Amino acid sequence: MCGLTGFYAHNSDRKFNLDHIIWSMTNKLEHRGPDDSGIWRDKELDLLLGHRRLSILDLSTAGHQPMYSACKRFVILLNGEIYNHLDLRRELHSNTQWKGNSDTETLVSCFVEWGIEHTLKKLDGMFSIVLWDLQEKQLSLMRDPFGEKPLYYGWQGDNLFFGSELKALNSNPLFQNEIDRNSLSLFFRHNCIPAPYSIYKGIKKLIPGSYLTFDLKNINKAKSSKIVKFWDLNTEIETFKNPSFGSLEESIENIAISLNKSVKQQMISDVPLGAFLSGGIDSSSVVALMQKNSMSPVKTFTIGFNENQFDEAVYARDVAKHLGTEHTELYVSPEEAMKVIPLLPSIYCEPFSDSSQIPTYLVSKLASEQVTVSLSGDGGDEIFGGYNRYLEGQSAWSVLAGLPKTVKRFSGKMLTSLSPSVWDELFKFAKYVIPRKYRFSSPGDKAHKLANVLHQDSLMDFYNTLSSHWQEPESLVIGSTEYVTNITDKDRWINLKSFIERMMAMDAQTYLTDDILVKVDRAAMACSLESRIPFLSKDLVRTAWSVPIEHKIYNGIGKWPLRQILYKYVPKDLIERPKQGFGVPLGEWLRGPLREWAGDILNKDSLANSGYLVPDEVLRLWNEHLSGKRNWQYHLWDVLMFEFWLRNEKS
Repeated sequence: MCGLTGFYAHNSDRKFNLDHIIWSMTNKLEHRGPDDSGIWRDKELDLLLGHRRLSILDLSTAGHQPMYSACKRFVILLNGEIYNHLDLRRELHSNTQWKGNSDTETLVSCFVEWGIEHTLKKLDGMFSIVLWDLQEKQLSLMRDPFGEKPLYYGWQGDNLFFGSELKALNSNPLFQNEIDRNSLSLFFRHNCIPAPYSIYKGIKKLIPGSYLTFDLKNINKAKSSKIVKFWDLNTEIETFKNPSFGSLEESIENIAISLNKSVKQQMISDVPLGAFLSGGIDSSSVVALMQKNSMSPVKTFTIGFNENQFDEAVYARDVAKHLGTEHTELYVSPEEAMKVIPLLPSIYCEPFSDSSQIPTYLVSKLASEQVTVSLSGDGGDEIFGGYNRYLEGQSAWSVLAGLPKTVKRFSGKMLTSLSPSVWDELFKFAKYVIPRKYRFSSPGDKAHKLANVLHQDSLMDFYNTLSSHWQEPESLVIGSTEYVTNITDKDRWINLKSFIERMMAMDAQTYLTDDILVKVDRAAMACSLESRIPFLSKDLVRTAWSVPIEHKIYNGIGKWPLRQILYKYVPKDLIERPKQGFGVPLGEWLRGPLREWAGDILNKDSLANSGYLVPDEVLRLWNEHLSGKRNWQYHLWDVLMFEFWLRNEKS
């Protein structure tokens, strides 16, 4: 795991010391690679490359980057891990003379022998790659299939910038950090900025499963370079969505084989390795298979909170004890958790407001004290149908799709005719006559959310409403127009009969990539910790999508195959419980210990001076939240994280 960066300065002003600039950019990524650093420069074209290394495979100097190919034609930067690199070595010509054992050396040799696209299709790993062809004067940028590793890039005038994080680009005096209000509007809808956009004008995220080549011999041609997809989830689904497993038992067995292979492969490391453990289905499955494949107790890590509804540590402790792992848990006080908040603008370097970023950073910090690599259970919900909203959404849509528009609109008006607080009182009064499964928390908020959904006439709009924080962010962000995203682009919606599978496919290409993987990568790398995700191996994803949805969600229970695999290692009663997120008591904090901090940021004059948001709309939500009339915790956290990031940007 590493950090990479660079820039191409076309006809740059000679008053700038370009070598000094690339060192400054590179050192901004020291947290991603504290073990080694290096730069490289093509003085003919003023292309500069920088790399920070976190040594995982081959700890010797043979893994130093930037790295030349043996033929000296290519220079490569790699951020990530190529899990099948030893298999690739065996495929290459036997006369290859290896200097070391790093996957970077394997990778650049593959590019020499097979070219870019053929090599990328063979890789199983997480990566962002920069490859410079000295002979053709072509610069190529590449990103892994799900976007586990970040890669920003973009032209500003005749200068090209790229890097693992925006803080590296921002340290370049040639870089212009003008905020893109249209991207900001997307942030308030999704609590993150989805690829290919970024917070800055002219800078994009390379979309997952793609590469881009710039021919720097011709600046105009280079600027018009087109993205090439080498891997696409929709294409994979269409190819492998042909159930071939004759029975549920066969489906479970094939998934077990593929998952075990992925876990075993991702345990390869020359440094201490462990795992995050929440005690849920996904992380427990990963840890159980790690322990199966380990000769010694696996190191596992959990963060706990004293608030019961947010505490998973007790479940993780029981699972760890049963599996015999070397378990470390840390109970965090609200004061300790809130100390993370001042770090967030620097950790994420563009607005990001998934509040589970706080415990994710804390568990990463805990793990980094003992290990350098940690496996996680992320991706299991999207691949195996684990989210509650899949079944709930299908039920709601099956009813809504058949209702006339007039009925839906009238029903929506009826729901919003009563305030959320009135709905809460009605539900409280009638709780003993309402069936248990309909005794929701915050029923008033849910009634108003349902009203928003009732207005939607297409599955795409229905899903967009479900996945949105601010339903009309253009009315909040001054002078903004939302960009088209994967969700709002009809061409990105795969044509599947199953409503649930369509949601799963879209989640895997949006929420997983733009929220979860960003959260984990930045939090872990801020602690110089490599996080690996076994559920996202290409072989396992293909296997999962070859399994009928009826096998993944069986009798109304999601992730059925994973449960059956896990029960071979952990008793059912240690696992089965209502699903809960990895969060913090945000609403209570905003009314309590965070009130003064939040109030300073949400001050009307401060909001007006920043000039991006409509103050009155923000203040309405803030006052309703403080009074207890509504729980606007997530909407307010969006505002706080942007405005706090903006202050950090200006300081």
